[in-house]
Amino acid sequence: MKYMDLSQALVSAETSLLLIVDMQEKLLPAIQDADALCGRVARLAQAARLLSVPVWATEHWPGKIGPTRPGLLSAEDTVVTKTYFNACREPGFLPHWPARRRRVLLTGTEAHICVLQTGLGLAQAGFDPVLVVDGIGSRRASDRTEACRRWRRYGLETVTMEMVMYEWLETPANPAFRQVLALVK
Repeated sequence: MKYMDLSQALVSAETSLLLIVDMQEKLLPAIQDADALCGRVARLAQAARLLSVPVWATEHWPGKIGPTRPGLLSAEDTVVTKTYFNACREPGFLPHWPARRRRVLLTGTEAHICVLQTGLGLAQAGFDPVLVVDGIGSRRASDRTEACRRWRRYGLETVTMEMVMYEWLETPANPAFRQVLALVK
């Protein structure tokens, strides 16, 4: 069992960061169910903002693949341009990481390339990457499935968006509960 201390098992809004990997205009048309994926990730990002969880995004070669799809990011979100598949290899990525944000929730595309490599890179750098399985996509279902298998093979955690939102909330007494509940439904 990975968490001997179960107090670390739940995802906390105070210690997590949402990372949206390469959800770019020219890549998304090739991704299975891209519109539904974008809708789910946008709702998770809205919940993150409501609960003061930082939202970061990566853009792989935006001059060639375009910017992040409109509607996923807000003006206060951080965007890191990259050329490596593993964002951790970019000089401007980890040095500017917000303090105390060790739990990184990964969403985006492609699940078996940039999302997987960045997650493994974060784990190697001492972070706790968590794969949001209903927030990732690939061109082929088999690639997405194998990315999830490989993720688990290295002992990394997987969650769903609804799990994350409720763990961030902690209680229906949270002032943002009704707004987040609307995003779940």
